Amino acid sequence: MHPSGNYNRKAPWSIPKGLVDDGEDLETTARRETLEETGVVAGELTSVGSINYTRSRKRIHCFVGQAPDDSEGRCASWEVDRAEFVFINIARERLHPEQRPFLDRLDELLSTHPSTAATDGSKARS
Repeated sequence: MHPSGNYNRKAPWSIPKGLVDDGEDLETTARRETLEETGVVAGELTSVGSINYTRSRKRIHCFVGQAPDDSEGRCASWEVDRAEFVFINIARERLHPEQRPFLDRLDELLSTHPSTAATDGSKARS
């Protein structure tokens, strides 16, 4: 997904993310943020760990999973001006540089557990 606002015009794309609400665990937060920002109801999810932003030192946690067959990325929030399902190579070009390790971890997961791959084996949500 791409963040909205004039100040974000040249900003990189991002995974859906946000703050953990009281009483939520990380996976619940990932599900809520994905739904709020893209309108996608996540199915089964697998954690691919976390990264720390260099500047802000924010810790970002990431979960991956196959999107339901009828899913289409859409802008479900004022925070988002574009949401799409894209091939991993395109996601690498668009995604925030410090979030790209999540794609490496997804590639590794798919190579060690091919049954978790989507039909074409190469689409990523961004």
